Amino acid sequence: MTGINNSWVIRGARVIDPANDLDAAVDVLVREGTIARVGRALQADAPNLDADGLVLTPGFVDLHCHLREPGLEYKETIATGTQAAVRGGFTTVCSMANTDPVVDTPATVALILARAQAAAAARVFPLAAVTQGSWGTQLVEMAALSEAGAVAFSDDGLAVADARMMRHALEYSLLVGKPIVDHCEDPELVQDGVVHEGLTALRLGLRGRPAEAEETMVARDALLARRTGAHVHIAHVSTQGSVDIIRAAKRQGVRITAEVTPHHLTLTDEIVARKLNENADAALAYDVNAKVNPPLRTAADAEALIAGLNDGTIDAIATDHAPHSENDKLCEISQAESGISCLETAFSQVYQLVRSGKVTLPTLVSKLTSEPSRVFGLPTGTLSPGAPADLVALDLDATWTVDPDAFASKGKNTPLAGATLPGKVAMTFVDGKIVHAVDRFQQRGAR
Repeated sequence: MTGINNSWVIRGARVIDPANDLDAAVDVLVREGTIARVGRALQADAPNLDADGLVLTPGFVDLHCHLREPGLEYKETIATGTQAAVRGGFTTVCSMANTDPVVDTPATVALILARAQAAAAARVFPLAAVTQGSWGTQLVEMAALSEAGAVAFSDDGLAVADARMMRHALEYSLLVGKPIVDHCEDPELVQDGVVHEGLTALRLGLRGRPAEAEETMVARDALLARRTGAHVHIAHVSTQGSVDIIRAAKRQGVRITAEVTPHHLTLTDEIVARKLNENADAALAYDVNAKVNPPLRTAADAEALIAGLNDGTIDAIATDHAPHSENDKLCEISQAESGISCLETAFSQVYQLVRSGKVTLPTLVSKLTSEPSRVFGLPTGTLSPGAPADLVALDLDATWTVDPDAFASKGKNTPLAGATLPGKVAMTFVDGKIVHAVDRFQQRGAR
């Protein structure tokens, strides 16, 4: 049901809009692609859309997504990535700069925006690199890139390892009012580590990446943000120590925000190891699709990340969607590319935390909508009148089995293949138009 209509009265849903402290059974009037009114028993000259039994929220906002274009289209394109996004309920995605070429010129920003507009699926807000070519030696022209449409700056995939360069980047960012997003891993501590430094690494005979590689960089960036007064955003937080540092920095008034991925919240390094058969004494192999950077950590780290979500230390859930080709993963784990294709599984992964009572549904929705929008200053993530009618309808009673071959994304690299997950994105709207609907809801609509 993907027609051109972008005016509706959506009825029957439980509407959760954390930006307006709303959690109630109300109607939503969409008029010509924008939110017109939210209230009970709305009367309007527009088609009714039956959302009975669903939960309706603002469209999800992803602060950290790899769309790979330009230059790496064999892994993903803006068209396939944004189709994956709307299937996962994400109506806004922020694309990372480690493409080929790196996004370090206004022309490349303009190219991404043009191709996103042509794809006509999710909204795309590009990030630009912090340094030219992400080499860490010369700052980009932040003012020109910001004017072209960059919403933040990141050398993601690589840390800004030079502390003086990071300080200069933060100082320069004050002139454009955009955050610096840092991939916090000290390259000297990481070296050629493959998985989290712990028991799983020992069992598999793999070199580990210590938690301290992340934590020392988080501490450095918190101190530099305090010194400069600039906004630093910590990408894909993965350790208990990082959560503690960020929490302490926030209490001191430092302008620091943070994101966490679905996989760091719900998976641990143990998933990297798999038995070659069901024999309890069987030798262990490794799952290259569970190799991610930073690595999956321990259960204690995951619990600390969940606590950070609940107390506001961590501001957003971001996918770090990292699609790769089959050949990128069909090799030894030390040579395999890092990353998980997860736009289409993200909501169901984190909804498990609601089902287990670890996070409330309104808190989860806030970390997917209003909070990430606030972090990057985006005009999305709300059902306020006048806002773009970007919405997602969720069927919380549904379950589904992960089939990577059915992904819209070119990246089939997920450690969740064959897993049964709770909760399903039933419909996704961008500018009031239905851009995704699952089969059982395709016949709902105007009446």
